[in-house]
Amino acid sequence: MAHNVTVGIDGSAPSAAAAEWAAREAGRRGLPLRMIHVAGTEADALERDLGGGAALPGRVADLCDGVAAALPELDVTCEVQPGHPAYTLAAASERAELLVLGSRGLGGFAGLLVGSVGLRTAARSLCPVVLVRAAAAREDGDAAGDVVVGVESDRSCDAVLEFAFQQAADHGVGLRAVESRSTSHDTYTTRAPVEQAEIREAMAAAEQLRLEDALARWREKYPQVPVEAAVSPWSPSRALVEASHGASLVVLGRRAVRHPLTGPHLGPVAQSVLHHAHAPVAVVPHD
Repeated sequence: MAHNVTVGIDGSAPSAAAAEWAAREAGRRGLPLRMIHVAGTEADALERDLGGGAALPGRVADLCDGVAAALPELDVTCEVQPGHPAYTLAAASERAELLVLGSRGLGGFAGLLVGSVGLRTAARSLCPVVLVRAAAAREDGDAAGDVVVGVESDRSCDAVLEFAFQQAADHGVGLRAVESRSTSHDTYTTRAPVEQAEIREAMAAAEQLRLEDALARWREKYPQVPVEAAVSPWSPSRALVEASHGASLVVLGRRAVRHPLTGPHLGPVAQSVLHHAHAPVAVVPHD
């Protein structure tokens, strides 16, 4: 049974930002915060080779102590587990309502080696995963922007929409639902659409109607959430990256892509948004 917010930590700036974000979210949800450092990995070996091995546990301990001191009313536990970060944290997601990571993965400087940890964890997690970039952290600790959610109105995405609407309701912000009508699922690109204006307008109108229909019952369930629905002519990744400016959270759905050699991994749109978004990104597993 999900009963905590879990955050992966390594003492780096991204993991500190993730811990702060996770602590605030745990407080809002009235849940314990579980902080996990995965030790004995290639990342730790590289830290030792660079002469930083002795300081790493100290930074992790300081981070745990800092969170506990800042939020004394929060039930905080900090633990060290052996293993590979992606597999260990994915296993921890079985008991979590939410899993939070720094967007560079769990390697600090060693992110050059284990930069895929966050992607691998998000592809395997049983609960929603939020990836937080240190550069996106705000001094006031609480972004007031809308929640942005990527929608495919011709496919079932109830879990994604429910998560996004609930986040918007909990944080007292609006929701922007973004759907791409482009047939391209390429990664982030700056190329402009080339369709003729009248064709583009007709297609956008049809997509807008379908998007509004997909959102109708969620508007009824969450009447307190202001909703803006937008159809974009850009590729999905481009549309969501553009919408992430000023957002408090970007929400994506995840249908894990399986490869016979590499196992579950995220598709190109999710990977591109995770690399380029200007706000924390939540990846929500769904059927």
